Amino acid sequence: MSGSFPFPEYPDKNTTFDENSVSDRPQHFDLLTFAPRSDRGNAKVAIPRNTPSSSSIVSGRVSRACENCRKQKAKCSGHHPVCVRCQEAGVQCSYGDRKKEKMEKQLNDLSVKVESLEALLRDIYHTLDASSAHQVEQCLRDLNLHSSILPITTPAMPQPFSSDATASPMVTPAVVDYTEEDFNRDEKVQAMGFVGDYSEIAWLYRLKRDLDHGTHLPPKDLESPAMSSVNYFQDDSEIPVLNDLDLARRPPQHIADKLVETYFHTVHPLFPILGKVVFLNQYRTFYSNPSLRPGRRWLAVLNVVFAIATRHGNLTNQPQLDYGEHSVYFARAWKLSGSNVLLDHPDLQQTQVEGLVAFYLLSVGQVNRSWRTAGTAIRSAMAMGLNLRSETGSITHSSRELRYRVWWALFLLDTTLCEITGRPPITKHTFCTMPLPVPFLEEDIEDERVVQLVSVPGARNAFLSSLLSNSPVLPPNEIQPRQSYRQLQSKGKEKQYEESYGQFDVDILTPNASLYFLYAVDLAHLLQSAVAVIYVPDLTRQSWYEVEAAISTFNNHADKWLSRLPVQFQHTTSHPAQQFQQQRVGLACRFYATKMIILQPCIRRHSQISSEASTPGTISDSMAAICVQVAGQMVDLLPEIGTTDWPYGIAPWWCILHNIMQATSILLIELLARATPHTAQASSTAAKLKKAIEWLQKMSAGDHSAHRAWVICTGILSRHGSAFGFV
Repeated sequence: MSGSFPFPEYPDKNTTFDENSVSDRPQHFDLLTFAPRSDRGNAKVAIPRNTPSSSSIVSGRVSRACENCRKQKAKCSGHHPVCVRCQEAGVQCSYGDRKKEKMEKQLNDLSVKVESLEALLRDIYHTLDASSAHQVEQCLRDLNLHSSILPITTPAMPQPFSSDATASPMVTPAVVDYTEEDFNRDEKVQAMGFVGDYSEIAWLYRLKRDLDHGTHLPPKDLESPAMSSVNYFQDDSEIPVLNDLDLARRPPQHIADKLVETYFHTVHPLFPILGKVVFLNQYRTFYSNPSLRPGRRWLAVLNVVFAIATRHGNLTNQPQLDYGEHSVYFARAWKLSGSNVLLDHPDLQQTQVEGLVAFYLLSVGQVNRSWRTAGTAIRSAMAMGLNLRSETGSITHSSRELRYRVWWALFLLDTTLCEITGRPPITKHTFCTMPLPVPFLEEDIEDERVVQLVSVPGARNAFLSSLLSNSPVLPPNEIQPRQSYRQLQSKGKEKQYEESYGQFDVDILTPNASLYFLYAVDLAHLLQSAVAVIYVPDLTRQSWYEVEAAISTFNNHADKWLSRLPVQFQHTTSHPAQQFQQQRVGLACRFYATKMIILQPCIRRHSQISSEASTPGTISDSMAAICVQVAGQMVDLLPEIGTTDWPYGIAPWWCILHNIMQATSILLIELLARATPHTAQASSTAAKLKKAIEWLQKMSAGDHSAHRAWVICTGILSRHGSAFGFV
């Protein structure tokens, strides 16, 4: 082999020896000198004193040869930093990276590039149009799910609000897919039961727990408080069921008239589980004929109506009606409805009884019991097929519409209870083909033109679609489980229906209680769809970008819903007249509740990230700011402190405490976890929070649940709010 390397002069393998120079016996040669040596045992061989060349001292096979030796295909000594051959040749010696090291370096380089590109996409995401933003989402989703370079993200576990840890932008918000409490532990925990992630009780619990863990408390107080410690409802209180009751007893007619009028004025517009015309006719007949003996279930319905109306009268401090308490009416209704209700086959009247009982339990703060009873009512309705469109010709149009409204009344009650408890809704629209309620009063349903409209499914669909938003309520990457009745027909049929029935929009339809009910149902559909995307445990498979995009989409749809309201129902415009005031406030409360539930993951996520780590200007930042703004708007909806006529006389009195506590919880999180003392923003938040707390104190006089809520909120503020003026 030629080259610049010196090689040791080994004898040629073809060299021959002189036969005359050796004896006939076999000769042995020294391995170094090749000199013949004697076979005598004591013969000594002279060892050369000269040190052989270093190049001849080569060990066995080395683990890695240098680059020069590898190219020359020569044996390398493997010395570091310079091998023997390179040192003697006076050339630069390098060993280079191994194959595994090269691959690791390439992976690191690619990871850096991908992270840089991902950061670029994050920075420009909020400036893109809808189509481009969707492409970016898809790209990030593919990287997150399929790339071997990026780590697969997992849900963020709940962290203290004061944590300085920087959350990964690809990490989703924590989702309740496990429980931390034994709900069979004691009666207090059993009474409350499981509370899901989109309930304000869960928001308060996390805030209280995380704030307490951030202070120097005795070790025994560092344990996570039970969720029941912030439960302000009354499920741990027993419901008295009196035994010595005259089931046939009835109040005097002037008291009964007042109670029935109160019920249909304050409850029926948003909970039309009873047919008003039919029930009032039966009620008048019952009182005009003392000898009449109606069925037990109808009497149960009547007594629950009395109980609900009496409960409302107690809250508004009306003059005592000198006949019993709401618990007496409820106990009588409970006895009349039958002790074997779970063993009886349901009918329409029994479903109405169960729905009314659930509503009453909600009004007295028995939320867990209300949720369970509402589930029974909904299953009774499903057992009769009330969740499906009716094509039978054996009932009249008015009876069919009444059954539709029974289902949608239960739907709204279920949605409200799910807001409060954070539990999944039972009335999922996946298996529902029930048409939306028509926006006509019961008295007008038998009108010939209305009958013609509601009896033609295509005409009904087109008419309702003209009133409501046609935009899908789910983001583009989600399957849209919209009911068939919400889908527009083909273009030709749609045009035909608009030409044939377009006059209904101007000739018959005017703002009324039924139109109010329709818009409330539509908004509840939006909320259920949002919860199904944002809060389900399957969220563990979604990135924060997908959740953030869904939040932004649903928030936009909520704003669009508001823009479609008739001006008479919009709370954002001034209305000197008192007409529809109850409807405006009711829809406003539902609108703010929906927005806060949709946006709350953003404020929670940003409460877990330090202000230094957050990136201003992102979608999540703006959504968190909107959430706080909406909470403030809910408080602004409350008038100045005065009598309780507004929360119990105009607002939806059976759940107004829930709406106020939603806003209060968001403001508490904003003030105690995100705000900086002595700033304008902190002062504004503190002022709104003080107003909400004052209203809780005002409502405490007649409502035990409001009193508990006031105690919980003031306790948190007294412990952690001194920097903001709360002592």
